[in-house]
Amino acid sequence: MHILVVEDDNQAAQYLIKGLSENGHTVDHESDGKSGLFMAMENTYDVIIMDRMLPNLDGLSAIKTIRASGDTTPVMILSALGEVDDRVHGLRAGGDDYLVKPFAFAELLARLDVLSRRQGDIKQPETSLKVGDLEMDLLSHSVKRAGQNIDLQPREFRLLEYLMRNQGQMITRTMLLENVWNFHFDPQTNVIDVHISRLRNKIDKNFDKPLLQTIRGVGYSMKVADD
Repeated sequence: MHILVVEDDNQAAQYLIKGLSENGHTVDHESDGKSGLFMAMENTYDVIIMDRMLPNLDGLSAIKTIRASGDTTPVMILSALGEVDDRVHGLRAGGDDYLVKPFAFAELLARLDVLSRRQGDIKQPETSLKVGDLEMDLLSHSVKRAGQNIDLQPREFRLLEYLMRNQGQMITRTMLLENVWNFHFDPQTNVIDVHISRLRNKIDKNFDKPLLQTIRGVGYSMKVADD
């Protein structure tokens, strides 16, 4: 992906540039809001990573201007401000995702992948999802594996849909809380563990190859297991 990083902290910027470049992405960097806005308006990017607190022009104002121009490039906001109100203001300003500092770089990469695919989904809406022999019909809200019907509760359906939409990617607990339960913080609940366990029993228990993989200490991934 071609990514614009707008970050005034040089150490943080170099950390992002190095990590993104090592993962095969092309990175442009600006250290203030006005320069970042100019680059965003003059170039085409797959994703923009925007710090919230910037000199000359703050990140949220830059994002509002980008959106006012009709530009729909996905924007991830980075900020040390992590309260619910801070996140809400960032998303309402036009941000597509909000990641609180400090963060795990693996989660940043996963979120960027989700944002880039989400942009593609806007252009070509999906009516069905498929992972191996597991199929989901988004119109009829039905799920089958190897031709067998699988009955899911509404929250289980939403959880499976999110996992299938991001198949092959690492999905953290935070991402599930924010996108499936609409929690913007971890309320020290075992809700994810309970639903993952129920979902695994329904889609994997009676079949040869498990699809719902646990990545210990990180999160989950939906993919066909290697032989």
